[in-house]
Formats: sequence, structure tokens, C-alpha cells
Amino acid sequence: MTERTLIKNISIVNEGQIIISDLLVDRGIIQDIGDLNDNNNAQVIDGTGKYLFPGIIDGQVHFREPGLTHKGDLYTESKAAVAGGVTSFIDMPNTFPNVLTIDILNEKYRIASAQSLANFGFFLGVNGDNLEEVIKLDTSKLLGVSDDGLYFTKKGNLLADNPETMEKLFANCKSVIAIHSEKEQIIEEHENIYREKYGENVPVAFHPLIRSEKACYEATRRAIALANKYGARLHILHLTTEAETHLFRNDIPLQQKNITTEVSVHHLWFSDIDYQRLGTLIKWNPAIKTEKDKKGLLKALLDDRIDIVTTDHAPHSIEEKQKPYFQSMSGAPMVQHALNIMLEFYKQGLISLEKIAEKMCHNPATLYSIEKRGFIREGYFADLAIVDLNSSWTVNKKNTLYKCGWSPLEGTIFQTKVTHTFVNGNLVYENGSFNEMKRGQALTTEKF
Repeated sequence: MTERTLIKNISIVNEGQIIISDLLVDRGIIQDIGDLNDNNNAQVIDGTGKYLFPGIIDGQVHFREPGLTHKGDLYTESKAAVAGGVTSFIDMPNTFPNVLTIDILNEKYRIASAQSLANFGFFLGVNGDNLEEVIKLDTSKLLGVSDDGLYFTKKGNLLADNPETMEKLFANCKSVIAIHSEKEQIIEEHENIYREKYGENVPVAFHPLIRSEKACYEATRRAIALANKYGARLHILHLTTEAETHLFRNDIPLQQKNITTEVSVHHLWFSDIDYQRLGTLIKWNPAIKTEKDKKGLLKALLDDRIDIVTTDHAPHSIEEKQKPYFQSMSGAPMVQHALNIMLEFYKQGLISLEKIAEKMCHNPATLYSIEKRGFIREGYFADLAIVDLNSSWTVNKKNTLYKCGWSPLEGTIFQTKVTHTFVNGNLVYENGSFNEMKRGQALTTEKF
């Protein structure tokens, strides 16, 4: 296959504008943007009527490898990601073993280099057990450290519930510190209330009342106060409440923020009215909450209090999801459909294409200091997604690529389709077909 690709007459969505232009990819790099002549040595793609986005960078996924590969693995979930226009991801530390040492972190990079169709990065896990080792490291070289998901392993592993641990980390860590922000004490109090009434068969509709607005808000407020005290680089993962959005700034550029946050697509798409229809299939931690919260999150995304969009892609087997409330696993697969969800909001007149590129491509690259990705610029890696904005399709089990074999979006009709995805200049996905000859690359960092 040629290493040169010429995309003609495509609407390029990049850095706050849309221009119709040609783009030449050569040996993995965006070589030229402009009015370009056909080149006999290049594969030519006619982009007329279609839109070109930078490849989506998903800043929070759980791809389950190693140790949980009955749910998903780095090959299957990266394949689903690429089909959705996602060219890079950052994976969380709650695999088995938990990623609590540099050796385990390096092993994940080794596995990904052999398996992943998309570019990859990994958080180092941090909790009370390895805090002393983490603060001795030169964490400035890492994409970030995180406690997310580690509460599944042992109670008390959430940093937001351990002010002393959090203070020590904030005072010493030089990387992004990405935390799951819920107060466990409040959650446990609410669990006991509903257990007294319903026993172990608590209806899932009470999930957002158990993992409540107060549990989120109190944890986020305290974490922000401590981060400001120490000048730490704090990132709050998967924000879920309108109340929390008012704790974040939008009066300075992202590059100047020491405290940032994100929204995951399911918290923009679903609300508490969907529990009746989908039950535990949409049980996430933090919980999907009210219509008011959903609208407040979108408003904060648009006015830049929320910085990026992620998926928190978290596959489980359907058997694990369909258990009673307390036994049902939290999380669901979303990475293949995230861009479609955001483009559906565009179709509804709720967000611009330029803002989607900003929140899913530009800002993740800036927030995590990712080198030469997230923008359509000459000299940057050719991570690209071509989208047809007028091509409807229905999500079903046959076209869902997750290893777990299901999606909470089954039956949803999307009006847009990802037609081509390039990873490092390689056309990995084209209209349902994959070229798996090459693997993705490890994300590298630079200081903006």
C-alpha cells in the first residue's frame, strides 16, 4: 500500500474554522494542505461533501488488558475505537494487576505496541499503597497519574476520600493528577438507607440518589481547594452534575489552567429517565443524573468550564451487567460511538463542528501535552477521521465491535458515519473494512 495519500476537496474542521482544501499525507505525516495536484504516487480519496477531523483523542478508557480480557482487550477495543474515528486513547490503571509500578506500566506499553490499532498512552495508578513510590518518581515524564477504578480493588482507594494522601500527592507530583471525584462516606450512607427499604434488590433508578450530587460536589470542591493550595495540576474525571460545573474557570485559556475537567459522552446523552428503559445497562460511576444535569454539562462544555470530552469506555459482559443492582458492574462500552453522539448534537443544533474538534481533538492534546497530534497541521502525525454528515445507520449487535458484544445504544439511529480513519498516515479503517498491517504508536509528550 502506498505511503502517500491525497485527500481532495474535503471540508477540514480545525482550530475554529472549516475550509475546503486538499491534504497530502506522506510517510505518516501531514505533508501539505492547500490546492494540490494529483500525484501519481499517491492514493487519491475524493472528499467532496465530507468533513475531515483530527483523529479523536479519548482521554479516558478502560480497555481491560491485562487481566480482564473476557470483557475487552487492547486489540478489540482499539479496533472499535478506530471505527469511530478515535486514533489515540489513554487507558486507566484498573487492570489486573493494577498499574501501580513503572514495570507494570511498561508492560502495558509493550502489549499495546503489539496489539493496538490506535495510538496509546497509559496512566500510572496511585493510591495509599504506592504513594511514597510515586512521589519519588520523575512524574513529569508521564501522561498522568490516576486513582480511577482502583476503588473496585479495595475500599478507601479513592484519593477524594483521603485528604492527607491527596495533600501529599498534590504537594509532590509534577504530572496531571486525574481523579475520580466522589465521597464514599456519603455514598455508603445512602446505600444503607436504600438497603433498609429494599434489601439487596434496590431498583437501579435510585443509583443517582445513592451516588448523589452531594457525594460528587463535596469531593470535587475539596479536591479543587487542595489543588489550589499546592498549585497541583488536577484533572477531575467524568463530571456528572450541573452544580460541579460552577467550580471550574473559563476566564483563562486551557494552557494556563491548573485545574481542568471533562464530561463523558454518556452523561451528555442519557439522563435518569433512561433507567426505566435500560436499567443496569447504563449503571456508571459516577451515576447518570437528571435532565437538568445533562443540560448543565453541555452548557459548561460550550462555555469552556468543561475542557474535554471522553468516553470512560468500560466494557463488561452482558451477564455482569444484568445482575441485581449491587452486584451489577458499573460502566459500559462507548468508544466506537462517541463521535457519532457529538455529531448528533451538531445535527440538533446544540454544538458546532469546530467545538467538537476542539473538545475531542485539540484540547485533549493540549491538556495532556501530547506531541504533534490533535490538530490538522503540516508536520503533525496524520491522525485523521473522514465523516459523512448525511449517512444514517442503526446501532446493532452486528455492527458493534466491542468484545463484550453489546452496546447501550443498540437501536439508536445516527445520522452521521465515520467513513475513513487514518492512524499515523495508515488508512486503518475504510467503510467497514480494516487494514491491520500496522500498529499504533505510544503517545509522546511535549511541554506547550
